Amino acid sequence: MLLRRRMFSLPVLAALAAVAVVTSFISGIFGMAGGMLLIGFLLLMLPVPVAMVFHGVIQIAANSWRSYLWRRHINWAVVLEFGLGSVFSLIVFSSLAFVPPKWVVLMAVGLTPFIALSVPQRIAPNIERRGQAFLAGAIGGALQLVSGVTGPILDIFYVRTGMSRQVNVSTKAAAQVMGHLTKVTYFGALVADPGGRGLEQWLVMGFAACFAVLGTTLSRRFLDRLSDNQFYYWTRRVILAIGAVYIAQGVWQVAAK
Repeated sequence: MLLRRRMFSLPVLAALAAVAVVTSFISGIFGMAGGMLLIGFLLLMLPVPVAMVFHGVIQIAANSWRSYLWRRHINWAVVLEFGLGSVFSLIVFSSLAFVPPKWVVLMAVGLTPFIALSVPQRIAPNIERRGQAFLAGAIGGALQLVSGVTGPILDIFYVRTGMSRQVNVSTKAAAQVMGHLTKVTYFGALVADPGGRGLEQWLVMGFAACFAVLGTTLSRRFLDRLSDNQFYYWTRRVILAIGAVYIAQGVWQVAAK
């Protein structure tokens, strides 16, 4: 009951709308980073399973709309293979019913971009190579169920492909829809308490999803203006900066115990 009153307060709804617009706008330009900010905001207010469901629904809306806006650029072979890998992770994690503590989630999110970008160029994965989209889906699906976001680790599969920024963002968005669907299924049906998912929470998620679509729409013009070099240059710096903040938050959570 307390959770429901908190989510329906006007200040929280206003903050959620603003965060949904800003984070989807960022993701619409860089194909990532916005989800990391969104899950951090949700974890401040909600238990991990509920935050994961909220995050998944909002991200499904944003990524689905992004996929539609750039639909002519999507590499569907990559998306299908990625989806199969995500389903594989869902099956494995469903047998464990694992819900991580918040500090684990924060540290996993924070460390991911540093690990991903430290991989040497000569052994860097490529999402367009045979079998690697499935591997990305399996890894991303596992990370999705542990940390709630996959953008930083998945970027290492995209950043050295030579894709244009439109193909990069649209293909990743379509693949991310698959990953977020597995997360919502896992935390919404297999882990979270059904008593905690009333109609009110779904209405709030739908409210936030509408603003996520708005932020995604606003980002399109900015992505068009970027060059491919600018896109990849700023992507690396944005995710490393956000990763550092998450590591600090995770350390603070552990120290506060």
